[in-house]
Amino acid sequence: MSERIEAQIAFLKEADKLKSVLRASRLIDGSRRENSAEHSWHIMLYAMVLGEHAGPEVSVARVLRMLLLHDIVEIDAGDAPIHGTVDHAAMAAKEEAAAERLFGLLPEGQAQEYLEIWREFEAAESPDARFAKAIDRVQTPVANLANGGGTWAEYNVTLDQLDQRVGTPISAGAPGLWHWLRPKLAAFFDKT
Repeated sequence: MSERIEAQIAFLKEADKLKSVLRASRLIDGSRRENSAEHSWHIMLYAMVLGEHAGPEVSVARVLRMLLLHDIVEIDAGDAPIHGTVDHAAMAAKEEAAAERLFGLLPEGQAQEYLEIWREFEAAESPDARFAKAIDRVQTPVANLANGGGTWAEYNVTLDQLDQRVGTPISAGAPGLWHWLRPKLAAFFDKT
């Protein structure tokens, strides 16, 4: 029992490092960049509040687990801004290695369970994972709209890029949310 707790505490202490991983996106008040731990908490809140917009086959409780774990890999792999220049294959390999190392700190059964949840989120093939991905993509545009565009200017983001990089996953997992968000994005970019 003591050995199991030691392994779990080692994982939890390592997970604290997520608080130090800065993301490209800014807080709604624009005061600073958010960290990945804040992002994970905030999208879990988004999923809980917006869960009624998921399909009937979606388990919001499972979605919350995915969202809690999905960015843990950034401790090792760092954050890859959605509008940045990223080698996606190399980043996927770094994230897979990070997931194996970080979840591998846990006791064996727990490690495998968490790794499978993380991989399900990444694959975005199940209804739960598609909704989780949609929620992950909704939060930042909402914040950017609230703070005058956030980092969109810095990354030279276009509406076409948002349609592809944000709209596609949101439409796949929460089409009603995309139907609500898309006109707001179009109005913003029409003014710029």
